[in-house]
Amino acid sequence: MWQAIWDFLTSVPLWEIALIFFAKVIEVSISTLRIIYINKGFRSLGTILSLVEIFLWVFIASRVIMGITDYPLKGIIYGIGFATGVYIGSILESYLAVGKIFIQAIIMREEAGKVVQELRDAGYGVTVIAAQGKDKSRKVLMIFSNRKNKQDIIRRILELDDDALITANEVSMIQGGYVNAFRKLAK
Repeated sequence: MWQAIWDFLTSVPLWEIALIFFAKVIEVSISTLRIIYINKGFRSLGTILSLVEIFLWVFIASRVIMGITDYPLKGIIYGIGFATGVYIGSILESYLAVGKIFIQAIIMREEAGKVVQELRDAGYGVTVIAAQGKDKSRKVLMIFSNRKNKQDIIRRILELDDDALITANEVSMIQGGYVNAFRKLAK
């Protein structure tokens, strides 16, 4: 039995298994990014990524399909590479954080001045609205930003008001408003 398992695992050269696995990981990661970029409106970049993706797919799939009945390990490695590529693609997407977000923070009125000043000093545009909670007056802060800045904004708010209620939503379009000159360059 152990000999049969060993023969199965060594039926395909290690270099070919590695090639199939890593090429599939790269292809699926590119595919994940392509979908995200196209959904965010970056059609040109999405088109370029699709060209690379399809070339990889054709060569990888043909390598696996040829002889899959003789070497089923190729199909297994192909599937594992696909799943790994989806995972790595999602990590890459969160690292790149493409797009815009809209953050709303409901904070204590007393804390509002400090929080707004901190965010504005950091270069974020903040709109403030007076609000009334159940028992107390509040302020609602509205901030539009790049997704890359989400954690920084939330951290700054919570450092000054740890009871703040914060929501963040992705935005498909922003036109007008205040954008710090440095932030325009650093997009």
